[in-house]
Amino acid sequence: MSLGLYIGTIGTSVWFSYDLGETWKRPYSESGLYLECRVWSLTTNPAEPGKIFAGTDEGIYRWNDVTEKWTHHPSPMDTTPVWALAQSPHDPKYLLAGTQPAALFRSRDGGETWSRVPVHLATSCVFVQRPRVTQIVFDPLDPRLVWMGVEIDGVYRSQDGGETWSKCCNGLVSEDIHGLAVLPDGRRKLFATTNKGLHCSLDDGASWVFRPLDSSWQYTRAIVPRPDGNAIFLTNGNGPPGSTGKLLRSVDAGETWHDARLPGELNSTPWCVATHGAAPHVVFVSTNFGQLFRSLDGGDNWEKLKREFGEVRAMMLHPTEAA
Repeated sequence: MSLGLYIGTIGTSVWFSYDLGETWKRPYSESGLYLECRVWSLTTNPAEPGKIFAGTDEGIYRWNDVTEKWTHHPSPMDTTPVWALAQSPHDPKYLLAGTQPAALFRSRDGGETWSRVPVHLATSCVFVQRPRVTQIVFDPLDPRLVWMGVEIDGVYRSQDGGETWSKCCNGLVSEDIHGLAVLPDGRRKLFATTNKGLHCSLDDGASWVFRPLDSSWQYTRAIVPRPDGNAIFLTNGNGPPGSTGKLLRSVDAGETWHDARLPGELNSTPWCVATHGAAPHVVFVSTNFGQLFRSLDGGDNWEKLKREFGEVRAMMLHPTEAA
């Protein structure tokens, strides 16, 4: 079974590659999803190859590689941008979705039906006007622990599987949360990226420590551990969307970071990182303005792929059943 690479864009829907980024296709609107929609988030059930969820400006859609069709899953989010999607690794039928304006929704039946989760989130802020949920992360080992990042309203934590939530921002130098990551690493490490830099928590988010980067910029976006646990990738640049940046890599559980040396001149801040446990040495990185880079050796060496997109907001690797 091969890996599919899926890229969600702003204004050109979702693109698919079944040969590690060499060639691409985009299903037309008759597949069920408007060809020029904005796609903010992607997620999948690890047990279901070739089936992915997309969070769009028009709610939740699900793709099937075999039928090559998108299915709309009606929800209260149908007229709301769905910025974050996550499926529980402990129960694949349990999904959480976050929107702009910031709100949290839940499905217990694999995305068929959705209900709003009662959590009070900020309703306004200076920079993005309407706060938005940027990422939801389930702890890979403890089904009770879930974290949510909100731009701009900090980090929220649930200790009962998503039933109730509390804000946990002690030590953050900014509540402009872009990304979250959990690293088991003996004792659990939680990372949060912001417009002003990287933070780490060793107490499940109760307190945070700012981790200055040896970089020209502190602006950080995605943070993604390699599935084998031997590296973490962090995107870093000079702002949103930015005009340049770099990919940082850590091989000591986030204690130190080094430039992964993406080739050529970057056109914006690196934005998304994709990897998968079925092939942990395959890593993809995209910039905000659509440049695409590939490593086949876990991040030691990189090549820039010929294909470029417009604005990219989500990227994912997942086993496919496509012919």
